[in-house]
Amino acid sequence: MKSLPPALQSHLNSGTTTLAWCWRLTRGDGTRFGFTDHDRDLVFDGTAFEAATGFTASEIKDALGLSVDNLEVSSALKSDRLNEDDLAAGLYDDAAVEIWRVNWQDTDQRLLMRSGSLGEVRRAGTAFTAEVRGLAHYLQQPKGRLFQSGCDADLGDARCGVDLDDPAFRGTGTVFAASTTRLFTASGLAAYASGWFTRGLVTFTSGANALRRQEVKRHTLSGSEATIELWQPMALAIASSDTFTITAGCDKQFATCQAKFANTVNFRGFPHMPGNDYVLSVARPGEPVTTASRG
Repeated sequence: MKSLPPALQSHLNSGTTTLAWCWRLTRGDGTRFGFTDHDRDLVFDGTAFEAATGFTASEIKDALGLSVDNLEVSSALKSDRLNEDDLAAGLYDDAAVEIWRVNWQDTDQRLLMRSGSLGEVRRAGTAFTAEVRGLAHYLQQPKGRLFQSGCDADLGDARCGVDLDDPAFRGTGTVFAASTTRLFTASGLAAYASGWFTRGLVTFTSGANALRRQEVKRHTLSGSEATIELWQPMALAIASSDTFTITAGCDKQFATCQAKFANTVNFRGFPHMPGNDYVLSVARPGEPVTTASRG
């Protein structure tokens, strides 16, 4: 149950209201944007809410319990600050969303109606529809560590400890030709074996995709020419002469950690756990009894 500020309650009781919806988006990089369905800009909490941006929202429903309350927000890409390239690049993925009901004549009279985050975004031409997920959806995500044979650290993070600035694990290349926004050939990586960068990360340092990154699905080498296939397409076209950096990939297996990175002391998995074959096995007459090794 929401508690209305006294001034806003008095305004509602007057019978004649001047209310507007305001949406505030906070991206993962800390950039904030404000939008309103009012016909002029509004400002509060240090955020300017841009008017007439085409934002509309579905009905807000609140349910008891831990079920996730979702709604959808639709808009045309009319704002100079909100564009298709940024949406396609994933800059708004899981952005924090606040939905306010505001008295546009006195923005101190306002109420936070819903907090959540952006989920799936669907685009069609210059319009988009975004799912706004309630905070309860975070309760459905796994927390803490999982007991599994593979490592659960990210390559190069504090738990892993591998130095990705080491030239052995970081290369620089130049695009020679691009077939699609997911597949291109490049020079500058001849010193690395085929597959070295599979599951790694490409970060473009020039061109239309500068500073954008994507995971590598496949890395192969033919002579001095490397072929890079990405898991997801880049937001914009990849052009010849675009430059990039690329880091080594890891399949999270103990053998790879040992042979490729010599980092088994920091391996964050349980490689000696018995697998499903052991769990489902049954004793047979005449077979010796064995015990599983401990991870």
